[in-house]
Amino acid sequence: MQAISDFFTWLFSDKVGVICLILGGIVLCLIIALLMERKTKKRYFNHEKGENDWSFFDEEDDE
Repeated sequence: MQAISDFFTWLFSDKVGVICLILGGIVLCLIIALLMERKTKKRYFNHEKGENDWSFFDEEDDE
């Protein structure tokens, strides 16, 4: 139990711990955004592209 307490103390009170916490949050948000983008693309697969449409996972070449 002491190890968990030491970990949380390091995570929230040390500069390196806080930086790890912030970077971990950024990575987590990026992963969630990419997963949601893929899910949305699967749901709206027959959506006609307009001039201003773009995608992270654009497999088609622009003509």
